[in-house]
Amino acid sequence: MARKLIFDSAGLLRFAERLKAVRKERNVTQEELAFRADLALSQIARIETARTNTTLSTVFAIARALEVPLPELFNFNLPEEREKLD
Repeated sequence: MARKLIFDSAGLLRFAERLKAVRKERNVTQEELAFRADLALSQIARIETARTNTTLSTVFAIARALEVPLPELFNFNLPEEREKLD
């Protein structure tokens, strides 16, 4: 059985929107977040525009850098179904 690529565009978009909102609530720029989390600015930009399926380790680094509990970044509802890639 072949492995399927899982890329939930709708879910990633919701996460991206939430991350951006939390970052702005904390008055942190993308540049500052990248510095604090020891990530590339381009990586933060790709996450906030849902262009990448980031790792959990990166999410942990972002939560620590923003000094927010992890659930704060996941405080959104997923769409009923994920978009499927063929």
